[in-house]
Amino acid sequence: MKKSLVTLAVSLTVGIGSLFGGYTVKTEASSIQSLKQKKNEIRAQRSNMSAHINQADQKIAKLQNQQANVEKDIELIGLAIDDTNQKISTKTNEISDTKTEIQKLQAEIAVLKERIKKRNAMLKDRARNYQENGGMVNYLDVLMGSQSFNDFVDRANAVATIMEADQEILKQHEADKEAVEKNQNKVETDLSNLQGMLSDLESMKEKMNGQVAEQKKLMVSLQKQEKETQDDKLSMEEQNSILAAQEVAIQKVIKMEQNRQAEAARKAAAAEAARRAAEAAAAHSSSRNGSSDQSGNGPVVSSGNFTRPAAGVISSGYGPRVLSSVAGDFHYGVDIANHGDNVPIVAAADGVVAVSHYSQSYGNVVYITHSINGEIFTTVYAHMRMSMVSAGAIVSKGQQIGIMGSTGEAIGQHLHFELYRGPWRYHSAINPVGIVPL
Repeated sequence: MKKSLVTLAVSLTVGIGSLFGGYTVKTEASSIQSLKQKKNEIRAQRSNMSAHINQADQKIAKLQNQQANVEKDIELIGLAIDDTNQKISTKTNEISDTKTEIQKLQAEIAVLKERIKKRNAMLKDRARNYQENGGMVNYLDVLMGSQSFNDFVDRANAVATIMEADQEILKQHEADKEAVEKNQNKVETDLSNLQGMLSDLESMKEKMNGQVAEQKKLMVSLQKQEKETQDDKLSMEEQNSILAAQEVAIQKVIKMEQNRQAEAARKAAAAEAARRAAEAAAAHSSSRNGSSDQSGNGPVVSSGNFTRPAAGVISSGYGPRVLSSVAGDFHYGVDIANHGDNVPIVAAADGVVAVSHYSQSYGNVVYITHSINGEIFTTVYAHMRMSMVSAGAIVSKGQQIGIMGSTGEAIGQHLHFELYRGPWRYHSAINPVGIVPL
């Protein structure tokens, strides 16, 4: 089957591995109970398989829900990044405006500093003049030296004006110094705050970009898990389909066995009935062998329970593929190659067709369920160009069931033949050599 089934087979080993063990002990041909037991085992395996398929569905739904949540998270983070980019742009413009304002204030500060410098020089000259001339005494001399009352008033007004001017100069001097310090502190604080906010926004943006990267990485992981789970589910559904077909086939085998036993009881009732039954069986065998090869290039139908399923050479036996490029590759069947035209494929034994369909790996493939001496066997015929039987058909040993081909995953025209002791179970085929005459 497909290589994707390997994981499934490992996961189900504990659950179903024991269901098809213990078929090495043969029972009497009249034991219907043994056949019913095999049917019940298949039904239990199908129930187990259905549970695993349901689990796969739940896991797929959960993964899809997680992917939807991740998509929403990525969308929300993307919106937050857009908003942050807008804020970064705004803060960058504000910083640019603030730097322009700083340059303007620096020019104003330079003017203020020059004024302060000139006032300092003037005040120093005044102070030095006061010290040299006695300070306020000079103002009294000015007042006392007036020639008239009007002159006194004029001189008094002049002195008051000068003193008021000195006080105003001092006030302006202090106001200018305070303005310089205040403006410098304000623009420096504003610039520092803006740069801090810009740094925070850049850091926030970097973190959100990292979150988007992590979410995208998570999305890839979830999508990969969903793909693997989908593949496993398809593999389980294929197995479940095969098991369902086998259950139907075994039910038909049970009916055939019941009919056979009823016929045997009738034969035991009278010798004449036994003689007629023997003659009928001989006639049936002759007719069956004579119709096994419509094309003239089919295998010779041998005696015994099994016969060779196709004419040709053994191109690959059962066991490890030594030259395979895949480490641990194991061939669970026997390949019979024949490059002739319309090479017949025949049933290896009497039985009921359980499956007849197209598989991606096996191409046109037929599964046949056999009851031999009360024991169930299953044979598989893969890569046929075409199948000539349908599920549910009763076939005889040597009856043509298809034509050899190379459909599915096959190289060259050949029959891939598998034998199972019991119902089909993935990777549990046995070596047919020694059981089937190959």
